[in-house]
Amino acid sequence: MPEVRVIGADGSQVGILPTHEALKLAEEQGLELVEVNPRAAPPVCRIMDFGKFKYETSKKEKAAHKHQVKVVIKEMKLRPKTDKHDLEFKLRQIREFLTEGNKCKLSIVFRGREIVHPETGEAMLNKVVVGVQDIAQVEQRALMEGRRMIMVIGPRAGVVKRAAPPPASPPGGSEPVPAAASGGAASGSSGGSASSNSPPAALSASPSTGEAKGPDHG
Repeated sequence: MPEVRVIGADGSQVGILPTHEALKLAEEQGLELVEVNPRAAPPVCRIMDFGKFKYETSKKEKAAHKHQVKVVIKEMKLRPKTDKHDLEFKLRQIREFLTEGNKCKLSIVFRGREIVHPETGEAMLNKVVVGVQDIAQVEQRALMEGRRMIMVIGPRAGVVKRAAPPPASPPGGSEPVPAAASGGAASGSSGGSASSNSPPAALSASPSTGEAKGPDHG
């Protein structure tokens, strides 16, 4: 008869039990038997509220995604002969983008016969780089894309620092033991243990055989 190593709802080691007894024990507590490390010998299962576990895991994933730092690339268009006043205005905008932790894509747009003098575009890009050199660095050198000359600059390392997002508090304070940790609990058995990357699956008893079966994905 198949056996499983059982971890109680409180994290305690229940021991190795026949699968039908482990299922019965979980049912008596109004909980589910969840296989957390199928590759261990015997497989490791934990008694838990599987619905609550999935809900809390989903909340933590959403919170982590919400506080994830995102770098935005903002485009700033210039002309080969942008006048001094307009250039100063655009430099202020570029500095603002950079101090927010973003990168800036500089685009020099050539019109008509301006395209035959690409050096004018390079000169304009150099003016921008000099104007923000205290906080920025070139991440992509100037290159032509059709009638545009492109350069990408980003915040200089160690100068511009984004505020770190506050850490997300785990719902309910504590969290269920993940599969890797549960697998470690099984290392004391003679068969050793192995971690699994697949998500835990709640087990249920087959009405005809009493043996455990995985969730129905059909």
